[in-house]
Order: sequence, then structure tokens, then C-alpha cells
Amino acid sequence: MAKVKVKQEEALSIKFSHQMGPGDQRVFDLYFYLPTEMGIGSHTLDEEDYYHSSILGRRSYYSKGLHLPLVQSRFVSLNKRTLEEFRLYLNLFAYQFAVAIETDVKELHQKLDLNEFYPALDELCDVVTQLLKKFRRNEPNDPKWKSYFEHADNYLSWFCEQQLLKTLARSPRSADYSDVKEKVLNLCRNENHYREQVCKYNSMQTQQDANRISNKMLLLRRLIQQGVVLKEELKPLGVGLKKFVTGVATGLVMLVVSALIIKAQGFFNGLTLTLLLTLAVIYGFREIFKEDFRNAMWRLIQRGRPRWSRILRDTTTQTVVAKQLVWLEFMRSQDIPKAVSDIMRQRHSQNKVDSEVLHYRIATKVTNKPFEADYSQIQEQVNFSLVPFARHLERGKAKIYSESEGNISNESVERRYQVNLVAVLRDGKQQPEYARFKVTMNRSSIVEITESKLPDNVQPFRLESDEILPEVVSHPKPHA
Repeated sequence: MAKVKVKQEEALSIKFSHQMGPGDQRVFDLYFYLPTEMGIGSHTLDEEDYYHSSILGRRSYYSKGLHLPLVQSRFVSLNKRTLEEFRLYLNLFAYQFAVAIETDVKELHQKLDLNEFYPALDELCDVVTQLLKKFRRNEPNDPKWKSYFEHADNYLSWFCEQQLLKTLARSPRSADYSDVKEKVLNLCRNENHYREQVCKYNSMQTQQDANRISNKMLLLRRLIQQGVVLKEELKPLGVGLKKFVTGVATGLVMLVVSALIIKAQGFFNGLTLTLLLTLAVIYGFREIFKEDFRNAMWRLIQRGRPRWSRILRDTTTQTVVAKQLVWLEFMRSQDIPKAVSDIMRQRHSQNKVDSEVLHYRIATKVTNKPFEADYSQIQEQVNFSLVPFARHLERGKAKIYSESEGNISNESVERRYQVNLVAVLRDGKQQPEYARFKVTMNRSSIVEITESKLPDNVQPFRLESDEILPEVVSHPKPHA
């Protein structure tokens, strides 16, 4: 089984996902090698701002074998299950169903070729239809259980309809696939009729007000996530240490300023205009260098330390499921592990450029106790947005000229950049495992993500093969 799944999420984002079981201890590192010509570094990108605005994590219970609720062997005898267990299993299915549909739709939006887009849309429509039918075929009769089922059914019906309509709205125009469009539209119409006329899940006032229906579905989504998505308690580390560093830096600066003031008073006799100007200059330099001195001290002390701690709790029982430490910083070349440097040293000579290295690490320790409701794993998904990187990139302005039969034509070309990404995974006391990717991007999107070969003495970790683009050739062409 693959340890890590890697995929492009949207135009400018990459998602990593992996699963962990009870008692697991895992450290996951990512090294982003950002070419110096991109203009990205500690002076232009604040790590804390990037973490809070562009790194999105989602952690939840996960069950790979659960495809349809109520038809598994665990639901053979519903009377033997408690109401809480039924709700947890139902929520797990509904949540994973919604996430899967959302993921498939995002992948569908990346297909620009008509001959790829519409067959994939047709297949997605069939899958959604089958899953919804099988799900409803096992509707419970007990009123206490039925209310939870109706919440999930209402949301899944609406969410699938919205995702399919959004896909059609963004679909490439073509008259050749009108049958596929009509098929999707019929499914959306049927789901709308099912919710509003057959089951009467939503009142007439709610149906006619987009704000009310949207807010109601957000509420249903939160109800579905109950017991599945883990509650996160994020805490910044080093707050007291930072205050101490600020105090020490201010004290040292004032020590120098006081010495200069005493020296100036001894040099000038009495209170003169020259003395006042000298004191103004001294205090001016203090304000200029105080912040820089404090920031330099803080970066020196903070280097290599975790920036945040996170506690993951079960939303139903409030028990601690896992604890995490998170690092995010720009690294000096001498602080990069030797194995990572060896991997990057293998690059073709024409692709070796000066880079700034942004390092992300997350260390997870999962509790040894079995999870609630017999869950076997938790899944972590971390989405990295490259939009803050793209803001620093130049727009393509160059043109390529060509001649044909005496006619000269030109074509505008885009400026592309190549970001190298090294991933390191270490489980417990086992040997680290590695992977390297080349992320080719421009100002508006990620062009491609390719996995690169590793040195023979480096152990690769297993990746989801169908989530990654074909492996790059051994001597790729350099990008401008």
C-alpha cells in the first residue's frame, strides 16, 4: 500500500495525504527548492503568514474498506448496533463520499481536452448515480436512526448536484457531447426533484433563498463531520521566549545608546544645539536598528525549533487521538541534511541554480489506544498553495519568431520556473525514505509535476502510482 499520495489539487496547489494507525510515530519533511530568480526568501515571504494563509490541513478518521454503509457485515444486524455507532459509521461514509466527489471534480476541471473531459464526466455521473441509489436502498426504518440518514441524504444529494452543475458551467464548449451534458442535467434535475418534491427535505422558503439553502447545507456538513473530522487545537510555541528575546534586545540596544549619550555629554559642554542634534541622531539610529537587531536574535534562537504544536481530539469523546509538532522556516545550506543535499546534487548540471530552501516538517505521535467506533486509521491531508510564490513571478513577455515561405510570424511564450521538492518520510526508528519531484509552474498555474530518479543509495518511499504524472526522463530540458 502506498504510504503517501501526491496530486495537484487546483491550478496552483499540491496535496499530500497519508494514513496512520494507533501507536504510529511519523515525521514528514518537505524541502521546497525555490530558484533565487523567483525572488522568494525570508525577506519577501513571512513563514508564519504563509503557514496560516496557504497551508490547509485536514485530519479525520479513515476507513479504506468502507464503500457503502449499511451493506457491510457490520450492519447485517442493525439492532445489535447502538445509535451512536450507527451515526459514526454513517457520517464516515457521507464525509468520505463528499470528499471523493469534490476531489474527482477538481481533477476533472484540469482536463482541457474534450476527448478526456466528457468521457470522464460521463463516468463520474454514473458513479454518483449508482452510489446514491445503493445508499438509499438501505434506508433504516427506525425514526431515531432515520433522521441521521435524512441529514446525510439531503446533503449528499445537494452537494452532488452542485458539483456537477459547477463542472458543466466550466466545461469546454462542444456540440459533439450534448448527450453527456443532457445526462448530467437529468441527474441534477432528478436530485432536485427528489429532495424538494419526493422527500420534502427543505421548506419552500429555504428552496427559494440561496443564502438559506447554502447555510443549511453548511450546517448539515458540520453534522456529518461530527465524530469523523478531528478537532484541532493549534498553539504557537516560543511566545514567552520571544518576549524574553525582545527584552534582551531592547536592553542591549539601550546599553549602547546610553553609552553614546554619556560620551556625547562629556564631549559637548552644557546643553547646546549641537548636543541636542547629536542626541536626536542617536535615538534615530536606535529606532532604525532595534527591530533589525531583535529579529536577527530571534531568527538565530528560533532556528531548528518547532513553530506550532497541535492536539487532535475526537469530537465525540474529546479524547486525545494524536499530538503534532510543526516546523516552517527558510534553511541555510549548511543545515540541510546530507541525504537531501546528495539527492539535489544529482541534478543535471544545466539545472543546478542557486535556490532558497523552505523547509516544512510535521512530527506526529498517535495514541496507542484503539480509535473510537473501531476506526482503524486517521488520514492527514495537507494542501500547499503556491499562489504566494506565483505573485513574485514575472509575466511572459518574450516572443518566438519563425519564417515560412517568406512570411514571418511570432508566438508569445510564457515564463516558466522549476521548483524542486524533496519529501522525506520516517516511521518511528526506521530508516528515512525519500522522493523528489519537479514542479514546473508559471504565474497562473502548475504546468506539470513529475517524479525524479533518486541516487542508488537512497531508499524511496512508496507513492500512489496513479496520482503522479509520468516519471521525468533522466536529462530534462531546462526551463527559462
